[in-house]
Amino acid sequence: MLTIQLLVNCSSSDSVIDTNRETNNLVGLNTIQPGVQVAYPKGSTKSQYGFYVYVPSEYNIANAEKYPLLIHLHGGGARGDSAVNPNDLNSILFDGPPSLIHKNQWNPKHPMIVVSPQSPSIWNTENLHNFITFLIDNLKIDTQRIYMTGFSMGGKGCYDYISSKGSNSYVVAIVPIAGWGNVSTGNQFTNIPVWAFHGDADRIISYDKSISMVNAINAENPTTKAKITIYSGIDHDSWSRTYDNTGRGSANSAYDPFDISIYEWMYLYKKTDL
Repeated sequence: MLTIQLLVNCSSSDSVIDTNRETNNLVGLNTIQPGVQVAYPKGSTKSQYGFYVYVPSEYNIANAEKYPLLIHLHGGGARGDSAVNPNDLNSILFDGPPSLIHKNQWNPKHPMIVVSPQSPSIWNTENLHNFITFLIDNLKIDTQRIYMTGFSMGGKGCYDYISSKGSNSYVVAIVPIAGWGNVSTGNQFTNIPVWAFHGDADRIISYDKSISMVNAINAENPTTKAKITIYSGIDHDSWSRTYDNTGRGSANSAYDPFDISIYEWMYLYKKTDL
């Protein structure tokens, strides 16, 4: 079982900040470290979220090169408020890309910045939009390549963000896993590629929710047809095998195949392509 103590112990792939420092010394991301995942509890920056941020080892503030950004939205079990308890950020490191980074298992073909915010409640689309603005202002981000993924509540967050912002969103493609969305907003996804994943034995959020959302998007004739991959016999945790690529080739053949890493799939799209 993974054990993490935010303010005491950290692995070689993670770093933490001293929350006893003056907040006004931490208004930017001044403790960023290439190749290291760094914690920023809520209140330590001007962001409305506490979050973890990882930048590739090649990242250099002194040169002009910018990197794709992947926003990862956690599920309901990782909700917390690190302004009250900084150790609440621990829960972000148990799933998805931040977990892979923490365990030194993160190796996408194309280096990217990974930011994992924490919300105390259901994801708020305006807060997410403002958060991405904050990141653009503070990190060397290729704004043509901003992607979003999330599972369960985070999958809903992905759908809700595009449902709210449509083509005005910062995000160019989303990968919602075991999530659900508002099927009346399919027209907002016309220019946003979507690849959904779900397990057909999910007893918490039925896979019909993902199918219905993808069908609603495709009914609007999007530029890129939305995809859906279904795992047979898999319950709610359909995200682990998706994020670490171990589910590749094992999906139900009646739906879209899992035949490429989701990170490589995201990289196929950038703003000028749509």
